[in-house]
Amino acid sequence: MVADGHAVRRMLGDPGFRRLLFCRLASQWADGLFQAGLAGAVLFNPERQADPLAIAGGFAVILVPYSVVGPFAGALLDRWDRRRLLIVANVLRVLLVLLAAAADGFGLSNGPLYAAALLVMGASRFIGAGLSAALPHLVEPRDLVTGNSMVATLASAAAAIGGATAFGLRNVLGAGNVGSAQVTSVAIVGALVSALFAAQFAPGVLGPDEVDEPSEAFVAVAKGMVDGGRAALRVPSVAAGFIALTAHRIAYGASLLVIVLLMKYTLHSNGVMRAGAGGLTEAVAAGAAGLVVAGFLTPGLVRRFGRPTVVSSGLVVACVGLIAFGLPMTVPTLLAAAFVVTLCGQTVKLNVDAAIQRDVADQSRGRVFAVSDTVFNAAMVIGVAVVATIVPMDGRSPGVVIGTAAVYLVGLAGYVLVLRAHPNSPR
Repeated sequence: MVADGHAVRRMLGDPGFRRLLFCRLASQWADGLFQAGLAGAVLFNPERQADPLAIAGGFAVILVPYSVVGPFAGALLDRWDRRRLLIVANVLRVLLVLLAAAADGFGLSNGPLYAAALLVMGASRFIGAGLSAALPHLVEPRDLVTGNSMVATLASAAAAIGGATAFGLRNVLGAGNVGSAQVTSVAIVGALVSALFAAQFAPGVLGPDEVDEPSEAFVAVAKGMVDGGRAALRVPSVAAGFIALTAHRIAYGASLLVIVLLMKYTLHSNGVMRAGAGGLTEAVAAGAAGLVVAGFLTPGLVRRFGRPTVVSSGLVVACVGLIAFGLPMTVPTLLAAAFVVTLCGQTVKLNVDAAIQRDVADQSRGRVFAVSDTVFNAAMVIGVAVVATIVPMDGRSPGVVIGTAAVYLVGLAGYVLVLRAHPNSPR
């Protein structure tokens, strides 16, 4: 991003791009606050208990259903005006956040709370896919990698700030059910601001340009499940990227569960290095720093070495970093592992997003981004679910760390094989 200052200035000089950026930042801030508030409500709420399977169940309930309906959302993004959908989805998210906060505040069991959170996350992912699909309408093709990196980096920072806001409010409002409900309800501010920025676009500006869907909305939605996957598989750069992204998210989910268990049950605070909820906050901050660094480095690395080399290197470094920093299982090394793994994973994600934006036709782009979200969520749930069945309650399992690191090598092999099978395709 820094390496292409002219592109950054060119994009920031465009009012439309700035409007889309602010829309994304407000949305991501709300996401970060809601997710951190939910994590505090479930993981570190003295009125609730969480073991590995309960944590895995929470991830599954939140993410798996949207992994099924994601491509359906993509069909809507490729059929109807994205501006209108962004407004409606943000307003709907406000209502759903209040529903989730009520479930938490009244002390309902984890089931109803997870169900309400599921709906919130579904709306959030829908909005994210819509904003990603709209970006090429406001950025020149030559600036897509830089623009995508800048937006993703700033959005990640906004999400981290939202998460920090949630934990700060938690210290003021309390860690119980009522305090957690009050914290999560603050997310409606970001959703409303995002809707206001989306409303400032003229109809049709964000696409889609063409519609290849049937006239009946139900048929259009039904076709999205299959069409998004087919559109992705037709583009080798995207198909290979999905393999790399899947490997990272499986490893990320497994690592996240181990870190949560270690912070909650095993590790102890030592000076500024905290355990418990504070330690998880520091791990999130370390990951956010990795996201920011990835956003700065990725465009220049891609221009110098090419996308395949950058993605492959990211997978290798993540593997090595996870073993080097994960095995000691101390607070400082876990923070280092969170930084390295998140940095490398974001590098992969940025390249996959850029491949979709560059190599997929606009009339299919929304569906492919929705499929990307599906892969993003489902792979993480797989990682959490598998590890939940084998990891001890205290999280100490060197075998799990080594096995998780090996997943990156499997992803690397798949990524390279797909690209080699299509040597003449865009990289």
